[in-house]
Amino acid sequence: MPEKRDYYEVLGVERNASEADLKKAYRTLAKKYHPDVNPDNQEAEAKFKEVSEAYAVLSDPQKKQQYDRFGHAGMNGTGFEGFGGFGFGFEDIFDSFFGSPFGRSSRQKAGPRRGADLKYAMEITFNEAAFGVSKEFRVSRMQHCQVCSGSGAKPGTAPQTCKHCNGTGQVRQVQSTPFGQMVNARACEVCRGEGTLITDPCEECKGSGRVQKSSTLNIDIPAGIDDSQTISLRGEGEPGTKGGPAGDLYVTIRVKPHPIFTRDGFNIICEIPVTFTQAALGAEMDIPTLEGTIKYSIPEGTQTGTIFRLRNKGIKHLRSNSKGDQFVKVNVEVPTKLSSKQKELLRQFAEVSGDDVFVQRKNFFDKMKDIFQ
Repeated sequence: MPEKRDYYEVLGVERNASEADLKKAYRTLAKKYHPDVNPDNQEAEAKFKEVSEAYAVLSDPQKKQQYDRFGHAGMNGTGFEGFGGFGFGFEDIFDSFFGSPFGRSSRQKAGPRRGADLKYAMEITFNEAAFGVSKEFRVSRMQHCQVCSGSGAKPGTAPQTCKHCNGTGQVRQVQSTPFGQMVNARACEVCRGEGTLITDPCEECKGSGRVQKSSTLNIDIPAGIDDSQTISLRGEGEPGTKGGPAGDLYVTIRVKPHPIFTRDGFNIICEIPVTFTQAALGAEMDIPTLEGTIKYSIPEGTQTGTIFRLRNKGIKHLRSNSKGDQFVKVNVEVPTKLSSKQKELLRQFAEVSGDDVFVQRKNFFDKMKDIFQ
């Protein structure tokens, strides 16, 4: 592979050349070697690429500083290691100076355009999120005008071809140069690049071809969906223009809190109160689940904060038939109001247990003090 020439030599400028000098040198050489001026001339094409590469580096202060210090070796990893590493086309630099020469246009006639995407927030219950639900909702969006069929022209009329650009959407200016004819194309200012004009607009849509309307849609929300997740409805956004596809509608789900359950992934958690007697002696309890109440026996001596696991009583996974689990946390309730008889019975229980009801048991922090003392 031939050794690269010095970038300053390529542009024919001194190393202390100003930005204006670099730009002037590039303009001159780019015009001279441009492929459209030199068709089927591989040597000219290679020089054009070499000139463009040199200017791309030297016109960038950071890359220029790196090149001045390390030469071509310092360009590794910067996107200028060979022509294939460029993150842009050589034509892009040329067009930035001269517009869109040689018959190319920087703004082509407006063609099909995709419609805008829309967003919608929908609130559902906890159970609807767990089991899935089909919902009907209304959304306001732009739609094709039914009166003019989206043309924007009054019924019985049609958009007229723009005479200023002859329907091309572009106005071209031809200039003769020593290198041949150069064509500068720009969007037609009369039709704004559309190529047509509406002389008699539709009264319903005022010539836009679209109107704001509210319509009813249906959505199937899958079982297991979680709060803030989004469902996309393809093609339910705003309509495209000039035959372009419609945008999409993104429905974000908001799940209402449940009075009993909280969610942790596909598991659910609930807390149940039990009396001191139930916790001490054990009891068969009615436990609420998403699918109804079930019987569950808690063992003797159950402590407050104990958690029991009910397998497959959680929420269905979105893409399978497996389910999460339900975790039941037990809270032992201490009665706040006792009758004289209840107090007497508790004192008797304490005596039988060998407890002094008037002496406070050492708690965890008291034991910690004893250890460190």
